Amino acid sequence: MAAVEVTDRIEALRAEMRKRGIDMYIVPTSDFHNSEYVGDYFKARSYLTGFTGSAGTAVITQEEAGLWTDGRYFIQAQKELADSPVTLYRIGEEGVPAVKEYVKENLCEGGCLGFDGRVVNGVAGESYAQIAEEKQGSIEAEEDLVGVIWKERPPFPVNPAFILEETYAGESVSDKLYRLREKMEEKQADIHILTSLYDIAWLFNIRGGDIAHVPVVMSFAAVTMETCIWFVNPEALDDDIRSYCADNHISLEDYEGIYAYAEGILADKKVLLNKNIVNYRICSSLKAEIVQGVNPTEWMKAVKNETELTNIRNAHVKDGVAFTKFMYWLKTHIGKEEISEISAAEYLKVRREEQELFADLSFDTISAYGANAAMMHYSATPETDEMLQPRGFLLVDSGGHYLDGSTDITRTLSLGALSYEQKLHFTAVCRSNLNLAAAKFLYGCRGTSLDILARGPLWNLGLDYKCGTGHGIGYFLNVHEGPNAFRWRQLAEPDRDCVLEEGMVTTDEPGVYLEGRYGIRTENELLCQKAEKNEYGQFMEFEIITYAPIDLDAILPEEMTAAERRHLNAYHNMVYEKISPFLEGQEREWLKEYTREI
Repeated sequence: MAAVEVTDRIEALRAEMRKRGIDMYIVPTSDFHNSEYVGDYFKARSYLTGFTGSAGTAVITQEEAGLWTDGRYFIQAQKELADSPVTLYRIGEEGVPAVKEYVKENLCEGGCLGFDGRVVNGVAGESYAQIAEEKQGSIEAEEDLVGVIWKERPPFPVNPAFILEETYAGESVSDKLYRLREKMEEKQADIHILTSLYDIAWLFNIRGGDIAHVPVVMSFAAVTMETCIWFVNPEALDDDIRSYCADNHISLEDYEGIYAYAEGILADKKVLLNKNIVNYRICSSLKAEIVQGVNPTEWMKAVKNETELTNIRNAHVKDGVAFTKFMYWLKTHIGKEEISEISAAEYLKVRREEQELFADLSFDTISAYGANAAMMHYSATPETDEMLQPRGFLLVDSGGHYLDGSTDITRTLSLGALSYEQKLHFTAVCRSNLNLAAAKFLYGCRGTSLDILARGPLWNLGLDYKCGTGHGIGYFLNVHEGPNAFRWRQLAEPDRDCVLEEGMVTTDEPGVYLEGRYGIRTENELLCQKAEKNEYGQFMEFEIITYAPIDLDAILPEEMTAAERRHLNAYHNMVYEKISPFLEGQEREWLKEYTREI
């Protein structure tokens, strides 16, 4: 987006702020459900600032405009904000204030702080309200000011919902509701308000298409001990869904009805909800006592049932076949025909579409050549699309949604000549990945307990990556799912650092990112499972469920320990056993070579 266009939009917003006496306006990256990725209708921060990354917050005053984002997007944001009036604030960097610190420091005495209370969660909204109160000021949270100036805003997403059969889900809606109500009873809650689109989709065994590559339905839910209400756009429902809801005792109300429902809850009731997700407008309208806590469904869906695990393994075999076919094609065609970042991604997409039960990509493929791969969430466009050359690295982070599971895999592929440093860094990332996957640990460990296993080989080289090491994976849902994760930083919310449970699936994706040079990432998914139990307690371990070669052309075996070489050889042996039955001729011979022992 041209800098002049950003300037015009910010000035238009400032004019609306002046009309309403608003001194500072906050525009987060969110929808009404605090979703990680949002539909085009909700990309207000991107519209306003020109920064297109999936995470960030804009703060606008009459004199300044700031954009806060995390380490995944520093390079991208710097490029996209160049020459614009928006200042980049790199979250977590020394001397950089957090958004709330900036608001507290810069909101004038008696000033008015504005934001749309539907796209700010309850915890953040209360913090902003407190800051305004300390300044003897006020908040204005009723109006979407970006919506006022956004004349050609995309339509609100309403797409058909569909049922995910129990063959795939592995558990009925009635059983899930029963388990949820047990948790509500433990919390002594009369009502549970659920606004997470992922949790609602999981609870009702329903999927949709209201966010690109995230099969969810824009909706809210309220569960009591006797009733269950789904607040949803009626246009998203066909007769089969309506009958399904009736059979499962789910009442249907209009999407916007959640606000009147929340206001109407009596003061003597207790409402279980997560204020880190439920929007401020709902939270602030409740007269009832709020029982704050993580949605029980978040923990329930993180632990996959046996049906889901069987299905997920099947999905990964199919996905591994698709990726291996892509890798073979790329390795044997590079330098012989024109291939670009976009055309490579398209070839991989077609290979996935050939697989049984394929539904969609699980996210936009990151196909990044050379220096582009140093941007963790780079997205190739016709303007940036690089032609691949028979040298250097191509980083491909991709995945698929299948009715029997979702996948997320990253491989960095050698296209030809590499420097010693590139191979050294590639080998270090491979070692990091393998060391975490080989972990054996006592039950009770968390992702923060194990993260050093992945970062160790890189820290020993004086390197690091500005993101977590891994995240949970939804079942035909959002590809980033909590609460399980690998990271070293302790988060402000202690309940986000959970014990690793049997049945949790978490990615393992260390990397190296050198601005202006190259990026390397190797990602597999790990299934947590029980090992032996003895006098020391219950031991746990991981099963790798991603099946595709790690590029041996970029490995320096002499930089690996004997144990690491054994781990890599064992992994490649498993890949060959899983994938080779689905290949023939030259593809199978190629796979045999690329899974050879070193």
